[in-house]
Amino acid sequence: MQIASLIVTFGAVALAVAVGIWAYRITSGARMAQAVWRRRMGDFEDRIARSDSVFGAYPGLVLVWDQPPLDETATDWGQPRIFGSSVALASLLRFADASDGPDPAGILMEGLADYEARSAGGEDTTLRRRFTDLMQQGRPFSLTILGPSGRFLEVDGRAAGTQLVVWLSDSTIRGLEESGARGRIEEARRLVSQDPLAFLDMLGKAPFPAWRMNGSGRLEWVNLAYVTAVEAEGPEQVLQDQVMLDAGLTEQAEKVMRDGHPDSDTRAVVSRGQRCAMRFEVFPVSGAAAGFAIDVTEAEEARNNLQRFRQAHDETLNHMAEAVIVFDRSKALSFYNTAFSHLFGLDEAWLNERPGHAGLLDRMREKRLLPEQANFDQWKADELARYNAAPNEEMPDELWPLPDGRTLRVAVQRHPLGGLMLIFEDKTDELALRARYNTLINVQRATLDKLHEAVAVFSSNGRLQLHNNAFETLWSFDAEDLAGQPDFDSVAETCAGLFADDRVWTDVKARVTDPSPQARKQVTGEMRRTDGRVLTYLTRPLPDGATLICWDDVTDSRRIEEALRERAEALETSERIKTEFVEHVSYQLRTPLTTINGYSDMLAQGFAGPLTDRQMEPMNAIQTAADHLAKLIDDILDVAAIDAGQLELDLGDVDVADVARETMEFAQARAEHHSIKLDTDFKGHSTLIRADKNRVKQVSMNLVSNALRHVAAGGQITIGTQQEGDMLTLWVADNGEGIAPEQQVKVFDRFARGERGGAGLGLALVKDIVQLHGGWVELESEPGKGTRVSCHLPLEARSDTIPELSLT
Repeated sequence: MQIASLIVTFGAVALAVAVGIWAYRITSGARMAQAVWRRRMGDFEDRIARSDSVFGAYPGLVLVWDQPPLDETATDWGQPRIFGSSVALASLLRFADASDGPDPAGILMEGLADYEARSAGGEDTTLRRRFTDLMQQGRPFSLTILGPSGRFLEVDGRAAGTQLVVWLSDSTIRGLEESGARGRIEEARRLVSQDPLAFLDMLGKAPFPAWRMNGSGRLEWVNLAYVTAVEAEGPEQVLQDQVMLDAGLTEQAEKVMRDGHPDSDTRAVVSRGQRCAMRFEVFPVSGAAAGFAIDVTEAEEARNNLQRFRQAHDETLNHMAEAVIVFDRSKALSFYNTAFSHLFGLDEAWLNERPGHAGLLDRMREKRLLPEQANFDQWKADELARYNAAPNEEMPDELWPLPDGRTLRVAVQRHPLGGLMLIFEDKTDELALRARYNTLINVQRATLDKLHEAVAVFSSNGRLQLHNNAFETLWSFDAEDLAGQPDFDSVAETCAGLFADDRVWTDVKARVTDPSPQARKQVTGEMRRTDGRVLTYLTRPLPDGATLICWDDVTDSRRIEEALRERAEALETSERIKTEFVEHVSYQLRTPLTTINGYSDMLAQGFAGPLTDRQMEPMNAIQTAADHLAKLIDDILDVAAIDAGQLELDLGDVDVADVARETMEFAQARAEHHSIKLDTDFKGHSTLIRADKNRVKQVSMNLVSNALRHVAAGGQITIGTQQEGDMLTLWVADNGEGIAPEQQVKVFDRFARGERGGAGLGLALVKDIVQLHGGWVELESEPGKGTRVSCHLPLEARSDTIPELSLT
């Protein structure tokens, strides 16, 4: 056990000695290395001290970035190292209107980033943009930044390997003269610098709100209009409380300072208790922002009203039947209505792409929707030249005859908002109707000129629209007197020289110009002019509101009427005298004729002794002549009674066949004496009619007697009847000498003597008696072949219907 303990103790001592030796060697090397590093640290500290002394003597700052900021937009400036004097840092922070903080480098760079600056080449720029170029592209820069109170800052940026270095120096601290950049900036502000107090006074009294903000977005200055707009007590209260005219004002200022470009925006605000629209104009100024606000409420209302008006205008145009298309100032299509697309059949999708005027004309030419032009390019150039025409230059309407047969009226006018507006109206039907109307008018004029009546047409406003040549001739007008549609008064004044009755002209004028239904009636009248002419006139209202007046010269008619009236009176007197004469003569003749008949009968019967055969022949002649004379007197009396309307029919049932047989029996002896054959022809029908039997017998006797006188010995006479409907015909035919055609129209005239001889009352009386019964007489005759006289009698006698005599 002891041996083991000794061995262990010995081993431990040996190990301790070895460890001590090894530790000594190690600590000796460390002390030597430490001494070396201590010397080097001392050198470094001397060098740093000397560098700090150098940087401390530099009248500015040096910012060094080991790594570029991660934010490429340079809104996060990273953690650069700062070298330079603390005095320069404090001065530059005041220059940038920034306060000290945990990141003075970032605060300083953000405060200087958007100040107005000039590059060495005289270009307007900002530190933010130049630092971004340095960070992204390694592009060095040298800037002069103009700060407040006339201070200038020189800034230089360079890339040093992987590091970025920015030198900042305050020219005022360095005691340098104004740089060229300040001179250029001051030159731009020369007008303001000549009288800055007046400029500030003017801006302070401006009627619109104006303000200035620093780089941190705080208000630095406001004018009185701004104070009034926010209803503050004064500028001090506005600056102290930072009262913003609008909630978006700070954001807009930050955008302007960040981008370095002016910004304009219109927003609705509440100013002095009223809601209004204001346009905010904000622009960058020396690392800060300034702006002013203009009340555009009326302008916005006007713009909205204009927009609504344009919408209403477009809707109105869209409901028009005419096609409408509008081009703006740039000659681009800005509007077309539905009628336009329908009229030309163009693709609406293509029209919605707003083609130009020239392109539209080319497309329409391709589709043959334009008039054919010999030089289309020149015609298109003339159409497009309307945009450059003088404002007061007239643009007459045009007619476009299209290849498809349509004719369009094209009206071009300037659009109130600029550009041109074209209106297309399809005049095809109208032109066709107008041509037809003109043709109709010409036909009417030609027709009126052919009339002998004078015709004039006056419109509802009293203007002469139409007249014929007879009107000019009747009223002694010259053609130029009626040119230009003279009014009614002018026409009436000329006519008054021949007819001066003002009452008539006033009444005619009322028919022309008065639209009332009482006046719009047809009126006739008569005018007796001073030259002796007699005119009848007629006024007739026409459907279109016009009035037609027609004059007819009836002077000759009046003269003829007067002559006829005198003649009628004379004839009436003559007829009365004749009737009286006939009645008187007939009465005076009947008395001696009765005596002659009485004594002749007595002598023939042997009252004075028997007569020899030689004496009987004259006695028979006397009796025959006396009978004929008695019959003639009866006929004359009957004719006179008929003319006087005093012959009345004694109607009853008459068998016409029996009457005809009696007549044949009465004429049988005379017919045998002359060797004439008598015959009857009664069809198998009823011959019973309602008539005056004595008058029917008189008709039958007259017809047979007339035939006996004109039939030669050996001839034949036939009497018969025939029924057709409600008429019964009694006819007598012979095969005698017949009647010449020129004599046939006279055989029924009274007292007419023709080739056949006779007193001319037999057939005339037949016609009168048949007409009294309501029938008529028909004659058929041919020379050498005989004559047939037919009396058509109604089954019921009626005297109210008397047809004309029919001759065949």
